[in-house]
Amino acid sequence: MPVVSCQLQRCWEMLLEKSNYARMLEETTNFNKQNNYIKRGISVIPTKFGASFGIPFLNQGGALVHIIKDGSVLVAHGGIEMGQGLHTKMLQVCSKSLGIPISKIYINDTSTATVSNMTASAASMSSDIYGTAILNACSTLNGRLAPVRKNNPDKSWEEWINIAYLDRINLSAQGFCKIENLHFDWETSKGSPFSYFTFGAGCSLVEIDVLTGDFKVLKTDIVMDVGKSINPAVDVGQIEGAFVQGMGLFTMEEMVYLNESRNTQKGTVFTCGPGTYKIPCFGDIPASLNVYLLHNAPNNRAVYSSKAIGEPPLFLGVSVLFAIKDAISNMRRDNGAPVVFRLNSPATSEHIRMLCCDSIASKVMKDKKD
Repeated sequence: MPVVSCQLQRCWEMLLEKSNYARMLEETTNFNKQNNYIKRGISVIPTKFGASFGIPFLNQGGALVHIIKDGSVLVAHGGIEMGQGLHTKMLQVCSKSLGIPISKIYINDTSTATVSNMTASAASMSSDIYGTAILNACSTLNGRLAPVRKNNPDKSWEEWINIAYLDRINLSAQGFCKIENLHFDWETSKGSPFSYFTFGAGCSLVEIDVLTGDFKVLKTDIVMDVGKSINPAVDVGQIEGAFVQGMGLFTMEEMVYLNESRNTQKGTVFTCGPGTYKIPCFGDIPASLNVYLLHNAPNNRAVYSSKAIGEPPLFLGVSVLFAIKDAISNMRRDNGAPVVFRLNSPATSEHIRMLCCDSIASKVMKDKKD
């Protein structure tokens, strides 16, 4: 499918500037020359995320907006708030559309009793789908209230609503979103499976201990294209969280299965709890984590020119993986080992340690072969 309004080059150039990449690269090179057992690596990675559900019929959702006669507003939509700030954004969409303060708007609990046939809150599409549905309902209400506002320009919101109520104007509206022009032929690989793309780039600087395989992320800079953000604070939080989750995916979260023995069946999961299956914690977060939002990049395919942001930054966690590989390459170069090698994900401490190819690691590998 054609890529419309590609912002990847802008994200890349802004990242190199904001991260001071050239200076970091020079400092990393000098550090590695002066240290034998602590090595640093750096990596810059771009990302492009297609926004939409892969199955067209899932790209739909509804909302219900009630204006109560005292001027308060009750909103219901089909999305699930799970800490990602969905309700906050939906309040803002309703507030901007109706032209009233957020303090007058209340979100109802998600229920099929109010909004049925909802799509799963997934694929980073909830804000797009349910925000558009709320905007659709509010547009209907604004149309009904237009004559009241025109005939009473000096009245307040509460007075307009009271006049509309006494005039028996319907103050409830159902909104619906159907994302159009999504189609793809898997046999011919032709069509447009995505509504638009979210772009971004990430740069990570890591430090590894070649004697233990331990690593720490010294610095990460991220630039994300979020269109015209509905709520920059929420989006920055989503970017930070997705990055750390992606970092865990590519460097820590390893599934280990046991061989058959007297007490276990073959294929029994060994990493089945927090003692063996590791996820990022406070100490794993980059010492310096900077997030920058790309400006002047409107998106006419989503509500108020915003963009999906929940999942797109997750892939940028791979910048830590490749920074680790760069650090290992510096150690292997010192040891006369090939600098072209395979580093599987996740890059756990034991994998990092064995790939450094020093005399101790080489002896262990030799003993394993013997």
